[in-house]
Amino acid sequence: MANVLIIGAGGVGQVVAHKCAQVPEVFENITLASRTKSKCDKIAAMLPRKIDTAEVDAGNVPELVKLIEKVKPDMVINVALPYQDLHIMDACLETGVHYLDTANYEPPEEAKFEYKWQWAYQDKFEKAGLMALLGSGFDPGVTSVFTAYAKKHHFDRIKTLDILDCNAGDHGLPFATNFNPEINIREITANGRYWENGNWITTKPMEEHRVFSFPEGIGEKDLYLLYHEELESLSKHYPEIERARFWMTFGASYLKHLEVLQNVGMTSIEPIEFQGQQIVPIQFLKALLPDPASLGPLTRGKTCIGNIIRGIPKEKTGDGQDKIYYIYNICDHQECYKEVQSQAISYTTGVPAMIGAKMMLEGKWMKPGVWNMEQLDPDPFMHDLNQYGLPWQETWLDKPFQ
Repeated sequence: MANVLIIGAGGVGQVVAHKCAQVPEVFENITLASRTKSKCDKIAAMLPRKIDTAEVDAGNVPELVKLIEKVKPDMVINVALPYQDLHIMDACLETGVHYLDTANYEPPEEAKFEYKWQWAYQDKFEKAGLMALLGSGFDPGVTSVFTAYAKKHHFDRIKTLDILDCNAGDHGLPFATNFNPEINIREITANGRYWENGNWITTKPMEEHRVFSFPEGIGEKDLYLLYHEELESLSKHYPEIERARFWMTFGASYLKHLEVLQNVGMTSIEPIEFQGQQIVPIQFLKALLPDPASLGPLTRGKTCIGNIIRGIPKEKTGDGQDKIYYIYNICDHQECYKEVQSQAISYTTGVPAMIGAKMMLEGKWMKPGVWNMEQLDPDPFMHDLNQYGLPWQETWLDKPFQ
């Protein structure tokens, strides 16, 4: 039915390639491209059907254009680094193909997560008759669709939103990140930020802490408030929300290692002079840390990612009280590895990327312009989450998340 180009051969790219290959009725032809073609070839050798591979520098627009013109894809699935989003969007506009990514653009020189750079492409994509789907991962992505689904089916008005991201997996290593170390560490060492009553409230990194008991035997875990990009788009598209926050679990050992690395300057994004060369400490640290793609066979345990939403329910109970709704997915690291040779963090990002592309190619979500996930009909996407490996659960809670 369609020809797709996947750019990026890390852990997420591996999952996207696997999941697209499982749906040949939609993804008829697949090309996987990366700066290092050998990574693409290694992934291609794992798959049950043939795909093409290619070498490309995702930060080089002319190279991207040349590859896209050769492959002639219907769309590009971008799972490269967030620094490269705008280059790939430019190449898609120049060649007339649709675009999808899993994380918003970040400028390399500043740890800043904003949609403004990509939202600025709205008119260009609309006039070209092309669609750009932003943030089709899990968070952002599925958490955004969860919000839209809750609003459509359960709430007249959403008052508060808390997104809880728990990784209860254990890889047995002293310190490792579950996705690209540079992006991961930049994210969690930045100031926290949340939306409340029309304003952004800034906190120090890891300043806000809560404990939550996660379902299905995961139990109590420590949560820390971070800033995450879906808060920006959700607060824009659902202005009724009074407060929106994002939380992630971290263990004591992880935080202690991170504190030491920060104290000695290894998490800095400022270039330094070393033996006559300019190096960025966090990029050097990335080279020392385990490749997240190598964690698959080591990691055991589960993830639990979901939304706790408080608001005015559609079905009136007569008591006039707000209702508290919890919708979540649980994913098992070892089950993911058995299926796609990857741990659950990459799996929970890669599967929604495939489903988002499928929604576009099937015409269920296809419309010109630049769109965030919550702006589209959640129902077909929610159906496919159950079909393709990320089943979701929903329940009502007795008390709000404070």
